[in-house]
Amino acid sequence: MRPRRDPPAPDQRMNKLVIANLFHRPLRSLISIFAVAIEVVMILSIVAIFMGMLNDEKARTNGIGADLVVSPPNASFMNGVSGAPMSAELAGLFEKMPHVTVASPVISVFSMAGSVEVIYGIDYKSYNALKPFVFLAGGPFTGPNDVIVDDVFAHSGKGYHVGESIKVENHWFRICGIVESGKGGRKLVPIDTLASLMGADGKATVIYLKSDDPANDAAIRKEIHATKGLEDYQVRTMADLISLYTPSKFPGFDLALRVVISIAVIVGFLVIFQSMYTAVLERTREIGILKSLGSSKSVIVSVVLRETALLAVTGVVLGIAATYGVRALLHVKFATFAFQLTLSWIGWGALIAFAGSLLGALYPAWLAARKDPIDALAYE
Repeated sequence: MRPRRDPPAPDQRMNKLVIANLFHRPLRSLISIFAVAIEVVMILSIVAIFMGMLNDEKARTNGIGADLVVSPPNASFMNGVSGAPMSAELAGLFEKMPHVTVASPVISVFSMAGSVEVIYGIDYKSYNALKPFVFLAGGPFTGPNDVIVDDVFAHSGKGYHVGESIKVENHWFRICGIVESGKGGRKLVPIDTLASLMGADGKATVIYLKSDDPANDAAIRKEIHATKGLEDYQVRTMADLISLYTPSKFPGFDLALRVVISIAVIVGFLVIFQSMYTAVLERTREIGILKSLGSSKSVIVSVVLRETALLAVTGVVLGIAATYGVRALLHVKFATFAFQLTLSWIGWGALIAFAGSLLGALYPAWLAARKDPIDALAYE
């Protein structure tokens, strides 16, 4: 006698039905999957761009090697957005103060010529004294039209070498040295040259200070504020400055993030809603058969939600993979561009897309569960 096979469990039969329904209309399923994937890419990309730029700037600012940074009253803490509102000669005054070993004036300019970046104008001797450059090729400035670049920029595009000319702020500079990244800007030029290009001779954006001992930072701040004319100047430790590099401190970051996430969720919600609503209408007779066989409302709802969950999971996986593809493409096209994907935001992006998809399927699922089996069986 042939061994008797037990029939598949009801749950297994429902899973087969779910998969069969998705493959029965492949185009609709693919559109739904791509909608969820686009939702994930939108969320992860905007976060990766913002957080990448933020953390990259934080790391390079921290690598300057200063203990304190002095800026005028009401100046923004963000590099490159305040112009050059203070006198660079104040550096000489600060160097005479007790416990100050180095005072280095710097001009930082936010540039969008070719790529988004912050150009640094430095006094090489004092800036190098904060924390010495590590040269991989070439050396310090030898003329007013020299530029020091970091290794990240040097390896971008076609690659750059010492002696080549590049354009900075619509002015040609000769690469005199290539240094390890992490020392402020990716492009550093003489402060007098940048000041002349900006029409800000003798000015600075900030002045970085090196103390003889971090324990004396508070005494240096007190001394500066006790100096006539400097009472309202901002004096921050580098730790205080770095702590400001958070999304909430950057105008528009949280708003942009909320807008993009909202748009992405709406797109995914509408596509899933349309897909599942149409599927329920087309499968009215099938639903009637299930209900006539004794399937409860919860079973009918679970069928619709299982289909949605399968579409959502596939879309999320595709979206995450596509986001890594976007990162690889940007790295090839813009090597200096920071694009930071974190596990926490990958998780949040997946959760948001998945939840939005299930919400989009709730009404179609409820509609399916309410169908009268007699009417459904008579449906043509």
